[in-house]
Amino acid sequence: MTVADNMVAVLRESGVRRLYGVPGDSLNGLVDALRRSAGIEWIPVRHEEAAALAAGADAALTGRLAVCVGGCGPGSTHLINGLYDAQRNGVPLLAIAAQVPGAEIGGEYFQETHPEESFEECSVYSAVISHPEHAEHIFGMAIRAAVERRGVAVVVVPGEVFLAPADPPSLPVGVQATSPVVRPSDAELRTAAGILDSSSRVTILAGAGCAGARDEVLALAAALQAPIVHTLRGKEILEFDNPYDVGMTGLLGFASGYKAIRDADTILMLGTDFPYRQFLPKRTYIQVDVRGERLGRRADLTLALVGTVRDTVAGLRPLLRAERTSGHLDAACAHYRRARDHLDDRAVADRVPVHPELVARTLSAVAADDAVFTVDAGSPMVWAARSLRMNGKRRLLGSFNHGSMATALPNGIGAKAASSGRQVVAMAGDGGLSLLLGELRTLVQLQLDVKVVVFNDDTPHFADVAAAMGMPSRRVTHVDDLRDAATELLGRDGPALLEVITARQEPAIPPAIAAAQAKGLSLYAIRTILAGRGDELLDLVSTHVARRLLG
Repeated sequence: MTVADNMVAVLRESGVRRLYGVPGDSLNGLVDALRRSAGIEWIPVRHEEAAALAAGADAALTGRLAVCVGGCGPGSTHLINGLYDAQRNGVPLLAIAAQVPGAEIGGEYFQETHPEESFEECSVYSAVISHPEHAEHIFGMAIRAAVERRGVAVVVVPGEVFLAPADPPSLPVGVQATSPVVRPSDAELRTAAGILDSSSRVTILAGAGCAGARDEVLALAAALQAPIVHTLRGKEILEFDNPYDVGMTGLLGFASGYKAIRDADTILMLGTDFPYRQFLPKRTYIQVDVRGERLGRRADLTLALVGTVRDTVAGLRPLLRAERTSGHLDAACAHYRRARDHLDDRAVADRVPVHPELVARTLSAVAADDAVFTVDAGSPMVWAARSLRMNGKRRLLGSFNHGSMATALPNGIGAKAASSGRQVVAMAGDGGLSLLLGELRTLVQLQLDVKVVVFNDDTPHFADVAAAMGMPSRRVTHVDDLRDAATELLGRDGPALLEVITARQEPAIPPAIAAAQAKGLSLYAIRTILAGRGDELLDLVSTHVARRLLG
């Protein structure tokens, strides 16, 4: 038995079923222990960033601890972007970073870095296992930190420590997350109820912290006659079958979400660390979050409450006494219906190149009821936020807090590995896919049934690249072919790629911001023509301006 054998045993007892990474000399002891052990699968990828992003999607989809590994030096530093993403998404992830031989640390040895310092900002726990006798204790603390604090834990291990002999534990003890009840004090709940009872127009702003509390949040909205504005991460939880939903606000939202907040006298923030303060006008704010350090970061609070959304709302709702009228809710819902109709009208079906909103709507229409969608930051995230329809069974994964490019494909790898029976659709941008293009080969090697849809604004032919890697592919340039191509793609067995040539100048920013920037259009036009890029100006006009002028 080696230290690595014991590590693998503890991971297995903790519910880990996959490790994502790129093998290397400094990881030989760990990889060999995996080879000799049953119950944990090695998922080889082409780049360590993809390993961390895939593991993050695994954790987000299952709610359980996921693990990525990196070799010493560059192998570990490549993990960092994916670790930032997992940390900001609040998912339990363990990163095992190999290190140069312990006797050489501090001497600028070949490939020497210090991951325990580099990863400090993107982790809840970081430590070095410098001696074999420390391994069991430090490894257990790291796992416990990841699952209890729902973040990234990093253990740094010199290669020889993996291979060091170790006594097997008599019974490998796994680490499982606890399920505490966390809610504010009775006095704080009574104060919250008093503020809400004295408010005539309450709007709820709800985020990812509402997971597992959907019924409680809807019941609270009914009691308050309050519209619900959801964040992007709250979309999959609260958007569907919700008579109180009035859409999103913020940079990816639309007018009805912002108006429902602007017209309120009190905003109740539930499980969200919504980042855009410019979309939060001065009002009375009550914020509920299980992590107290997040309270008051975005708005000046009248009342800060530490607790889970489920436990807090369960304690708050029986204390409400005021009779409610539905005027504020009715107005917000009516405005949402108009805004929703306007957004749907944007996905016109008679334009070439294809409008990207229509691609997202088509995928939403033909995908399975329990499909997992993964999206790149940038325009694919915009179209997913506005045009994918959730139903309580579908999932939507992406770099919603960190905003990293190139996440759709590696997130798709992790999602499919974690949930082999579900359809996985990766909505990639051409720029994002280019960054981690080699992971297409990972799909082929492992025959992971991930469908990659590329929103391409006429850059190189990704369909040809995919075909060269051994993946069935198709390129769509005309809207008449879109639905049939999407249906064919999603009906295939095994990995496949659909490349859609989309309009380059489709505006993604909210209309109010676009209007503020419109005064710069004339200057943009002059510069574009003088630079010899008149085709871009014509594309902009045909995509957006002419469509608005014609109604």
